[in-house]
Amino acid sequence: MKILIIGGSGGIGLSIVEKCLQHYSAANVIATYNSTSPELEHPRLRWIRLDVTHEESIKKLPDELGSIDILINAVGLLHTIDHKPEKSIKQFDVDFYKLNLHLNAIPSILLAKHFEMSLRSKNNTYYIVLSAKVGSISDNELGGWISYRSSKAALNMAIKTISIEWKQKLPNCCVLLFHPGTTDTQLSSPFQARLPEGQLHSPEVTATALLNIINNSTPHDSGKFISFDGSEIVW
Repeated sequence: MKILIIGGSGGIGLSIVEKCLQHYSAANVIATYNSTSPELEHPRLRWIRLDVTHEESIKKLPDELGSIDILINAVGLLHTIDHKPEKSIKQFDVDFYKLNLHLNAIPSILLAKHFEMSLRSKNNTYYIVLSAKVGSISDNELGGWISYRSSKAALNMAIKTISIEWKQKLPNCCVLLFHPGTTDTQLSSPFQARLPEGQLHSPEVTATALLNIINNSTPHDSGKFISFDGSEIVW
């Protein structure tokens, strides 16, 4: 069994790497990082440096790695040092908007484009992309965060579209969007102060929830947008 985790050095990604090594005792895990390789070492773990915004870098991976049983993209952007999510349209910045698209939507499309053949199998395979509930148009009752919301909505539409195409091309592949909830990571740290008690959970809880969803899903579920608690999210 071979598992590829894109963004394995992030707060959620690293926990997914650890949980996969624990849960799938015979699996080889390949994980990517952007700049600094994590200290985590394991005989069945291999780290690869990858710029997810660079198509040529992604394009080379399938030939190098071969068939993949589970591909998880945990890369995402919510804020930078200079920009936090917009509270008002007056704060809209074109470059920040483009950065959200470049990191939250485009990499998952490129991964699907170049790993399509790697995920084709007689056995069940999985393509899992981390999204966010705030990307749901139906669920948006608060407004704000226009760059992040838009990029996640674009991601959701792209992955839903890919899942429909792959039902014919890759009938044994289960494509899912996963909402991790508010996880205690650097990404969410500026927004944790006013959270209701019990709403924040650890990366380990998020990773465990993701693996439970994978283990309980089949290609019949392909195209769903699922929360960490197992419920299906409206688009």
